[in-house]
Amino acid sequence: MTDRPWPAPAKLNLFLHITGRRPDGYHTLQTLFQFLSVQDELHVNPRDDGVIRLRDPLPGVPPEQDLVVRAARLLQRAAGVRLGADLAVTKRLPMGGGLGGGSSDAATVLVALNFLWRLHWPLPQLAALGAQLGADVPVFVHGHAAWAEGVGEQLIPMAPETPWYVVLVPACHVSTAAVFGDPELTRDSPLTTISAFRSGGGRNDCEAVVRRRYPAVARALDVLAEVGDSRLTGTGACVFAPFPRQEEAARALTHCRAAGVSGFVARGINRSPLLDRLQSEQRAGCSG
Repeated sequence: MTDRPWPAPAKLNLFLHITGRRPDGYHTLQTLFQFLSVQDELHVNPRDDGVIRLRDPLPGVPPEQDLVVRAARLLQRAAGVRLGADLAVTKRLPMGGGLGGGSSDAATVLVALNFLWRLHWPLPQLAALGAQLGADVPVFVHGHAAWAEGVGEQLIPMAPETPWYVVLVPACHVSTAAVFGDPELTRDSPLTTISAFRSGGGRNDCEAVVRRRYPAVARALDVLAEVGDSRLTGTGACVFAPFPRQEEAARALTHCRAAGVSGFVARGINRSPLLDRLQSEQRAGCSG
């Protein structure tokens, strides 16, 4: 596979309020998604024989359970196409870290195959399909930082500040199902507004549960709090803090590494590089 890879960026939940629980068991929430300048990369090559093949599957994850394979097969069925695809993922985002790596990979497959198979589905239709794979998939398909409500599918584009972030990666894998199933999880946060968030910020309702269940995450939050405003993203395990300048973020990361917690520095971005890649492909197709 020598084609140019398609980007699948990470995301942060700048806050996360759990506002209720529906009869079907899904939790309703409010959150603000922002992308990061770090990403997985996917090679996506169409096939004529209808086969969906994943090269180098993740250890311990059967291909049929991998979100990129599931995304390709879901679109294949929904569109009724006989084409297939060879898929390969270069993983840079940690699994179980709350950075949305699996959902972002799935969204990139949907966007790429929609173009390569010449389906011409509009992004809202593609995002609605992606919601069947996970609540975070639609925001990656749309490709804009967004305020989200419902179960994460009701999106309002936003343009929050784009600081530099220190993101710490504790050496553990957090189970989203376990966190949302914990009886002590806050499920009745009152609804807030965008203006209230801008003036007073928000919190992550999952943090108390994750702290109790995962000492490594609690340790990371405490270490980062020594140099910044540490927060949990999603259900974790990753934690983050914003800094106005890259140099400040780099110094904070050095402090955290000295304390034995690994991580990285990335810039917050409000437009996904996936949209830029798609538009470049579309322009190339028009000019060709």
